[in-house]
Amino acid sequence: MDEGSRRAVEADVTRLIHEYTWANDAQDWDACARLYTEDAVFRRPSGGDPVIGRAAILESFLARKPRAQRHAIANVLVDVEGPATARAKSVIVLYMGDEADDGGLPVQAANSPLIGTYDDLCVLGEDGWRFAERVGGLDFRP
Repeated sequence: MDEGSRRAVEADVTRLIHEYTWANDAQDWDACARLYTEDAVFRRPSGGDPVIGRAAILESFLARKPRAQRHAIANVLVDVEGPATARAKSVIVLYMGDEADDGGLPVQAANSPLIGTYDDLCVLGEDGWRFAERVGGLDFRP
């Protein structure tokens, strides 16, 4: 793979990570789920059993109680394995809160922020780059 092709994959996978982050903060669960392959594996940074399959991932998002949230993603590093496969890792900082009674800015939660990582396996398919595996973990206890 030439340098230009490698850099294009890096940019596409980085964009996938950022698209997911924006959709997640908007709580657009359909958009989040579409960024996974049909047979993807997802494990939340907060732990729990892996969720397997796009439909189950969507169900897991829909089951969550709405909350005010903002993710900051940093230190994205993409390792290109081939023209249709890449691994990525990134740092995630999650700020959470509850809606304010007065309708103003949300009130930051006591256990916020959370800091962790994502390790991703991304694949290129007919619909573009998607997560085949997304495994999160926390770096500090809340």
